[in-house]
Amino acid sequence: MNTQFIIDYLSALSMNNNREWYHANKDDYKKANAEFEELLQTFILEIGKFDSSILHNHPRDLTFKIVRDTRFSHDKSPYNPAFRAHISSKGKLPIPVGYYLMIKPGNQSFLGGGLFADMFKDATTMVRDSIAHNSSQWEKIIHDPAFEKFFTVQGTALKNVPAGYEKDHPQAQYLKFKSWYLEYPIKDVELGNGEAFLTKATELFRIMKPFNDFLNNALAGFQMPAR
Repeated sequence: MNTQFIIDYLSALSMNNNREWYHANKDDYKKANAEFEELLQTFILEIGKFDSSILHNHPRDLTFKIVRDTRFSHDKSPYNPAFRAHISSKGKLPIPVGYYLMIKPGNQSFLGGGLFADMFKDATTMVRDSIAHNSSQWEKIIHDPAFEKFFTVQGTALKNVPAGYEKDHPQAQYLKFKSWYLEYPIKDVELGNGEAFLTKATELFRIMKPFNDFLNNALAGFQMPAR
């Protein structure tokens, strides 16, 4: 897998974010996309060694389009110069949570995990309840030395602990959250060596797995809203 080609293509697209350039360089897009899907297939196999629930996935089912919806945006750039994917037991759906990868030039790439979506009120309540009732387990996960070395729990949050929860709860800080996620930044130079990047990223995904497991246990039974 040629991760350097991926970042080179996306850098060029970022500097030439127009339909004319994109279509004139469609072959390079196809090659970069194929390299990204090869990377995802390798991730599926490597992550599958410690999380077999994701092994059934096919790379092309996990990716997001680079074409932007500009109808309601002041930024009319037609493309998002990034390759993105979410690997979970149910593909790229936000729930259940899984392993997120974004490759974007300008040192904007990152690995992610957890619940990024904060628009599902039922999901937020389910996770809050689990944190409230399993405080010691949550504490153990987020303060594990390996976890703390690389991750800090992030998320959109309320100013105060919501009604129905103890204001002085040991995890009050996290009960304010509406989403709970992790991000680990990746520099462009790190993507130059695909094998080294794969090794590092796989280990980071392994470290975040207990965090994902906690959220997925909390979200058991959640149903995505019907469109």
